[in-house]
Amino acid sequence: MPKFVIEREIPDAGKLSPEQLRTISQTSCGVLREMGPQIQWLQSYVTDDKIYCIYIAPDEDAVRKHAQQGGFPANRVSRIRTVIDPTTAE
Repeated sequence: MPKFVIEREIPDAGKLSPEQLRTISQTSCGVLREMGPQIQWLQSYVTDDKIYCIYIAPDEDAVRKHAQQGGFPANRVSRIRTVIDPTTAE
């Protein structure tokens, strides 16, 4: 199943409180339960003005449907083609 990185532009995302992040996470998980097991949220990285989310999904349309139903921006959705890390250099 393909993996995607979703770039969500959210001004002051880095200033969201733990409670706000919990609420966002609960909303996301609720939508995922409704959509079924074909789409999974792996993790997200919060920066100053963006949240980058990693998802497993059958296609980009499923990722965008999740964003729409959850009320989240999905400014850019990119399919992950491969993963590298320091061990790639060995």
